[in-house]
Amino acid sequence: MTRSFRTVLARARETALMMVGQPSYTAYLEHMAQHHEGHPPMDAAAFFRDREQARYGGKGGGRCC
Repeated sequence: MTRSFRTVLARARETALMMVGQPSYTAYLEHMAQHHEGHPPMDAAAFFRDREQARYGGKGGGRCC
């Protein structure tokens, strides 16, 4: 695959995830690096579980800021 085709696929994936309500793990990592430097970010699996829990049930959840 060419680099530009991979970029298109990556953006299409991000768009599809946003359409079904799954936030971007990449955006989360960028947010953590900019706003929460002293805290290690969740790994991708933990991030997915956390967002699913926040969206579909359980106490708390939502955004950090």
